[in-house]
Amino acid sequence: MPAAWPVEHLAPLQRNQQTFARDAGPGSEKRPAEPARILIVEDDFLIALQVETALAEDGFHVIGVAASAAEATELAAAHEPDLVVMDIRLSGKRDGIDLAIELFRDHAIRCLFATAHADARARLRAEPAHPLGWLQKPYTMASLVGMVRRALDLS
Repeated sequence: MPAAWPVEHLAPLQRNQQTFARDAGPGSEKRPAEPARILIVEDDFLIALQVETALAEDGFHVIGVAASAAEATELAAAHEPDLVVMDIRLSGKRDGIDLAIELFRDHAIRCLFATAHADARARLRAEPAHPLGWLQKPYTMASLVGMVRRALDLS
């Protein structure tokens, strides 16, 4: 393990991809891809609002914002996001690492951690969630959007 972790770290996605036969019927011409569905898990209202606005303006579909693990679990089960932007410190008893592990284990949903708490201990604890990356707070919205794009490219 390296002595110092880079601020941005991406890991490859290892989710099975389904392939469907091409529909040769009417209207089967090339259609634009649907925007990626993103769940934001952040208990700071102002940060969550900034993240939601930046991602929506960049063409992503934000399925919701959750301040707690319980809210995030409900949203993830109902909307099946492609990616979760996850803070570690959340409202309630559970933290973002516990939630990320649960989402990966139960739904094969991967996270991009955007947090001020990205020390080596937190990264080690989060390994079972197979995070797609780490973004250290404070960060710019441009760097967040770039990390989300790169993380989705791996999936």
